[in-house]
Amino acid sequence: MPAFPPVTPGQRVGLLGGSFDPPHTGHVHITQEALRRFELDWVWWLVSPGNPLKEDAPADLSRRMAASKALIQNPKVRVTALEHHLNTRYTADTLPRLVRRYPGVRFVWLMGADNLAGFHTWGAWQSIARTMPLGVLARPGEQIRAGLSPAARSLARFRLPQSQAGALAYKTAPRWCLITGRMVDQSSSELRNRGVWQR
Repeated sequence: MPAFPPVTPGQRVGLLGGSFDPPHTGHVHITQEALRRFELDWVWWLVSPGNPLKEDAPADLSRRMAASKALIQNPKVRVTALEHHLNTRYTADTLPRLVRRYPGVRFVWLMGADNLAGFHTWGAWQSIARTMPLGVLARPGEQIRAGLSPAARSLARFRLPQSQAGALAYKTAPRWCLITGRMVDQSSSELRNRGVWQR
């Protein structure tokens, strides 16, 4: 697979970033929900070289990539190391580079509701919100905290109702939509704590 996946201008691509340390069924669930609810053509997993918000380094990138490819068996999903190839470390740097590289592609940045709750701690989070629409997906126990978060309050007037989720990719940023529904209660930290995934 090429370092930069091919895509046709006009197609809708969801970007799900993270350390995937390890990837788990929660990632798969929100990916499948994003494809369906936001009516995306593709979802790209952006397996990060390292997470700037975490002190401890993740497992080797090649190992996390291999585990991700083994887990997600969906022809509409691409597992990538785009940040490694772009030599970017922060989402705010990565997204504009992708927009320039893929003119005409309708990108949506995907995140779990737990990420929205802490979105205001990300570097240049307002810049991320202005770069592409945000598709936020339910995570166990996080909906209320996410909805009351500083970022959600700041972006309240740009929120798109769930009933219009399928149009999100065509909206001009800043725009965001929070999807609620069935959830999978699993996290990477839980799997590491249980010893399922050793770094």
